[in-house]
Amino acid sequence: MHVFYADHFILPLPAGHRFPMAKYGRLRERLAAEWPAVQLGQALPASDGELALVHTPAYIGAVQHGTLSPAAQREIGFPWSPAMAERARRSVGATIQACRAALSGEGLAANIAGGTHHAYADKGSGFCVFNDAAVAARLMQAEHARTHRARGPLRVAIVDLDVHQGNGTARIFANDPTVFTLSLHGEKNFPFRKEPSDLDVELPDGTGDVIYLEALERALDELACRFEPDLVIYLAGADPHEGDRLGRLKLTFDGLEARDRRVMDWAWQRRLPLAFAMAGGYGTDMEATVQAQVNTYRVALGYHARWASLAGRTASSGNAVATRATASTDTRWQNAAP
Repeated sequence: MHVFYADHFILPLPAGHRFPMAKYGRLRERLAAEWPAVQLGQALPASDGELALVHTPAYIGAVQHGTLSPAAQREIGFPWSPAMAERARRSVGATIQACRAALSGEGLAANIAGGTHHAYADKGSGFCVFNDAAVAARLMQAEHARTHRARGPLRVAIVDLDVHQGNGTARIFANDPTVFTLSLHGEKNFPFRKEPSDLDVELPDGTGDVIYLEALERALDELACRFEPDLVIYLAGADPHEGDRLGRLKLTFDGLEARDRRVMDWAWQRRLPLAFAMAGGYGTDMEATVQAQVNTYRVALGYHARWASLAGRTASSGNAVATRATASTDTRWQNAAP
């Protein structure tokens, strides 16, 4: 399974900053050590043209050249630096590459970071600079249109299970019938002014495994009734975990794993390619956040194996058909020979 990273771009954050930048490198180390089936690849940066499918040229330029106002930097939560601009581009690039890998027949692929769902077209917010899921969705639609013009638009479902509502994503795709935005999040958590998604499920503080999973099941059923996607982008936030400093929900490791399994099984049953990003995770113990994310990869590798088996059966079937066709052609040739 292909997994893309950009954790070597470390932001020079002030001491005591609450964003756990080190978790990405730690996650990559764990994946490399524990899961040989994971194929790690360095993320390529998203280009200006790719970012412009979602973001305004003025905002892209301000991030690139360091001309964001102090207020804009405060809203993002990061001080500007060249590393901040480069990391933001590569975080988008990682989700783009994961989507391409999933759509190419691999079925599942991932971004070690990403899930930057608070970024709007013209501004960033909440540790999110560019909106990776939105840019990847738009680019996959554009690439699909070039190669499959007669088949209609690529339809994308963004299943956002970060504990915070995906307000930027919801605004970007408001009234767009080709993208369905689902957000399952804490009712009283950030952002305090939410944007309407296609389907929002608000949960009270302290929600645990049983109620959460029941709500997710209902949400996926409604999504299936209202929309038929060709691609799923899944934000697998670790911040609903009971040990998260910012989450306010009470999911256990088992609950989070059941959540991941349900989303991936929902996609697998429909043979929908799925790209996932790790989104939020702010555990009081960073290793707990990383463990929750490692668990997501364990579930994903199981479904990736199913896709690989399916591809193998398809290839074997194709080879068998080709062999029969060749044999038939040879017989006809022999019968026609003088």
